Order: sequence, then structure tokens, then C-alpha cells
Amino acid sequence: MKTEPVIVEIMLDASAITVWEALTDKDKMKQWYFDLPQFRPEKGCEFQFFGGTPDKQFKHLCEVTEVIPGVKITYSWRYDGYAGISFVTFELFPSGNQSKIKLTHSGLESFPADVPEFGRHNFEAGWNHIIGISLPGFVNHR
Repeated sequence: MKTEPVIVEIMLDASAITVWEALTDKDKMKQWYFDLPQFRPEKGCEFQFFGGTPDKQFKHLCEVTEVIPGVKITYSWRYDGYAGISFVTFELFPSGNQSKIKLTHSGLESFPADVPEFGRHNFEAGWNHIIGISLPGFVNHR
């Protein structure tokens, strides 16, 4: 099984401050990411949400593990009732009025291999859509 993380990097036509706010303000996050009412960009903050297909929803259990304001945020990502834990990291690299964002999702190999929804290709497709389409659509037009 592949153990390398899923990595998605793109350049955004938005300042690092704008992108950071999109990544850490729960009211902005729900416009392009997930609705996370308990989310706070603070180490130790626990939050949860449901995601998946209309036919099968999974309860995601997450906890913020690292925050460098304006630069990096990491949180654990696991599923209620299933083995395994992974980590999602967003990193920002300012470049004038633009910003490069790097998403890294590591630890996917720790999830049960017999659950098709936990297949690497699903994470790749999901993150490519979220980082490549949803986030730019939100921040590039602010």
C-alpha cells in the first residue's frame, strides 16, 4: 500500500491573509470547505463533521495539533468507529498579492483497506476538488 501523503499545491490570486482567513474562520470555511461549528484555529481544539456520499456518511473526528498563525495549521483526521488516524496540513507561502497553498494529507494507509471510501483515489479526488476548485473559487473573488 502507498504510504506517501496526498499533496496538492496551487497558486492563488489572493493574499496570504485572505487565504489564512478562509482556512481558519469557520464562517468562511463553510462557504468552500465543510461546516465546522466547533472549529477554532487553536491547538487542542476538537471538532467533528459528517462527510461522504449521499448513501454513506462518515463522522469525522478531528483535533488541531499545530498552528503557526498565517503560515500553517495541522489537524488529525479520523473516523468514528474505524481504526486509523491521519493528519491534514495546510501551509501558506506568500508571493506578493498571491499565495501558494500546500495541502498534505498523511497517514491514509492507517485506515482500513477494506472500506472503499477510504481509498487513496477518493482522497486525491476530494482534495483536488477542494483545493483546486472550491478554495480558489472562494478566495480569488473576494
